[in-house]
Amino acid sequence: MQALYLRPDNIATRLAWLSAGVGAAAVSIALLGPWALGLWLLPDVALLLGYSRELSTGGRLAPRAVPLYNAVHALPGPLAVVIAGLAVSPGLLGLGLIWLSHVAVDRACGYGLRDRDGHQRG
Repeated sequence: MQALYLRPDNIATRLAWLSAGVGAAAVSIALLGPWALGLWLLPDVALLLGYSRELSTGGRLAPRAVPLYNAVHALPGPLAVVIAGLAVSPGLLGLGLIWLSHVAVDRACGYGLRDRDGHQRG
């Protein structure tokens, strides 16, 4: 379990992630409409596909779910979609931004990528 105390530099980092996440969501909603919020949880598909039943105490994700979870929670994916959206269409840009928002808010909440065994990385 993480300590409840947050160092000031940790608070600043989390606030920066939260600001980025809220900003990306706002632009996405402006581009796609309010239904974009329904897409916000889509990156957690690794947990929704039945992997959650294999969680153990301490929030460990099932090791077989880690590759998919990490793939959809790493920054290169949403950043690539945002860049492609800038070149191709506002709709694609909105999708990339809502995905980026999800990843950023996860980081703000202290969630990140997982180790092979399913635990949060340091």
